[in-house]
Amino acid sequence: MAKPKVFEKPTGVKDYLPLALTKLRRIELDVLECMRRWGYEQIMTPTIEYYDTVGVASATSDQKLFKLLDQRGNTIVLRSDMTAPIARVAGSLLRDEPLPLRLSYHANVFRAFEEEAGREAEFYQTGVELIGDPTPEADAEVIALAIASLKASGVPAFQIAIGHVGFLNGLFEETLPGRTEEQEALKDCLLQRDHVGYRDILGKLSLDDVWQRELEGILRLRGGDEVCRQALELSANTGAQAAIRHLCEVWDVLAAYGVQEHVLIDLTMIGDFSYYTGMTFEGYASQLGFPVCSGGRYDNLLAQFGRPAPATGFALKTTRILEVVDRTAAHSGRTLIVYELSERQQALEEAERRRVIGETVVTETLLNAGTEQLAVVRQAAKDGVFMYRGKEYDNLVVMAAGQEESA
Repeated sequence: MAKPKVFEKPTGVKDYLPLALTKLRRIELDVLECMRRWGYEQIMTPTIEYYDTVGVASATSDQKLFKLLDQRGNTIVLRSDMTAPIARVAGSLLRDEPLPLRLSYHANVFRAFEEEAGREAEFYQTGVELIGDPTPEADAEVIALAIASLKASGVPAFQIAIGHVGFLNGLFEETLPGRTEEQEALKDCLLQRDHVGYRDILGKLSLDDVWQRELEGILRLRGGDEVCRQALELSANTGAQAAIRHLCEVWDVLAAYGVQEHVLIDLTMIGDFSYYTGMTFEGYASQLGFPVCSGGRYDNLLAQFGRPAPATGFALKTTRILEVVDRTAAHSGRTLIVYELSERQQALEEAERRRVIGETVVTETLLNAGTEQLAVVRQAAKDGVFMYRGKEYDNLVVMAAGQEESA
């Protein structure tokens, strides 16, 4: 392998320049503030964790984990999500805290992908975990908060699709009893949104016509609460029936929140079967073909850390949201102060006064600005927002010979 050039980076990681980072931080802070108002307290966990604890408990497949060896020979991993580390904390440092716990976070996570996949190996998530509440109200709360968080982040248009792993588990147990391999193949197609492949597999199973129509029919189970009623008639399996009744209750709570316009019931939307145990959901922005948030119920994870408890939550894919929010960086209140050396103290005091009240202020001496450049800036400033050295400003203040001139 050739030695990388000094400006090259590993595949799947990127630099964030000031404009992008300004947007990323604005999204992070606005979303975390939204979560705080819903009663969620922020938590931070280490970037590295032990493989034998958090690594094996993660929803990420083993081949997608970044693994390292420490000096003692222990295998450690770069965190691939935040749910498993927070479960570790809930079972240890927060063990004596009463349930439910409402925790929020913003962090970078790491997943190893094939180079040709073109996916990011390091990306950012902002999310919440609601630990200790098994009710439909808890599931509805995290969905409603996900909607509020997407609005706070600036995503202009989106839709949340909700499903339930228990429905498909029950339906497949009823129609394909004991045929584990075929069930997993069908689930994988649904997970990948490969409906053509799903129908191809069904066609090769030699099923009774009734079961064939039933399994094909779930591809059309998308909509509002009428989908719940249709699904209750589709399967008599106890698990499937319980799952649909739970979704019906979640829908009713979402109606009370007044957010149903953003929600679609999609019973083919299953999430990761090895991880989620109940309701799952994904959020799609109108401009993108992949999710900008995802979440669901995972009632078995906390037991791996010695504190069995039901849990539900979601993560916003903050890095993806950068692609759909307004590309204009927030620069409101940016001021350029140009001063003669004799007015340095007055100019710097004025800059500090403006910073205290929230403005962004850049100072420069008249000597560095240059008379001709300053004349151009003065003219541009008369028209409102103006450019100086590649940056946008709202205000210009010139301090020279004991007088102050603003534009």
